[in-house]
Amino acid sequence: MPMLRQVLVEQPIARSLGALAMFWLLATLGVGTLAGLGGCAGQQPGFSEGVPTELHTPYDDTDARKRARTRLALATGYFENGQTTVALDEMKKALQIDPTFGDAYNLGGLIYTTMNDLPLAQAHFEKALSLNPRDANAMHNMGWLKCQQGQYDVANTWFQRAIAVPTYTEKAKTWLAQGICEANSGQRDKAQQSLMRSYELDPGNPVTGYNLSKLLYQSGDMQRAQFYIRRLNNSELANAETLWLGIRVERRLGNSQAMQQLAAQLRRRFPQSKELLAYERGAFND
Repeated sequence: MPMLRQVLVEQPIARSLGALAMFWLLATLGVGTLAGLGGCAGQQPGFSEGVPTELHTPYDDTDARKRARTRLALATGYFENGQTTVALDEMKKALQIDPTFGDAYNLGGLIYTTMNDLPLAQAHFEKALSLNPRDANAMHNMGWLKCQQGQYDVANTWFQRAIAVPTYTEKAKTWLAQGICEANSGQRDKAQQSLMRSYELDPGNPVTGYNLSKLLYQSGDMQRAQFYIRRLNNSELANAETLWLGIRVERRLGNSQAMQQLAAQLRRRFPQSKELLAYERGAFND
């Protein structure tokens, strides 16, 4: 079953993950799996845009469900490739075959979220939950939808409901989504706690590392910000955003040699990036 990635819209604190970011935090949801983050060679995900989660629905061996799954697999592939209209059409065909297929409604909610049709997105997530009240992925997606709408308390209620499901395996991504949501609402202390919970569960997630480091940088905690961003920049997942954050952290700490080394990487690997332009302008506080 192909992996589906959920999209997180642009957000202030980290703008939630970039074009591929639509697929890396933007954490998560699967039609089988809406996994989080992943980069392709030569295509780096943005680390200031988003969050996603996995969907685990028991397989139904009926003929209708099998045919619906085939349609949904196609819809997922099209959605991942940015072919939203075709994905929507295939999702609708899956529901025509099997109107009780909760995964299809969950994917539909993600598609409509991408299309910025939030009322229809909510209706699809609600339908998925009516079919399976224990669907933690739909809860996560509903929480992110409410966060996009500025309903932060409602969003956190949905995130916590998802986290409370014992069989839910994507808790790290939901803590990440909650942390970004809390940061956007100005609750920086709570955001830091949520991001730390996410990091403890999944220390290898670059989106969490980036967002946590950026929050610590904005809070003036340079030593801890340095720890998380250095770990990320020393991996193959470093990109223009992470290098630029690393440069600003090292500058604030007075580490000119480390700063220059990161700047050299930024210039060599991402010569056309807006981050390099900002560095060359000396726009460290923008």
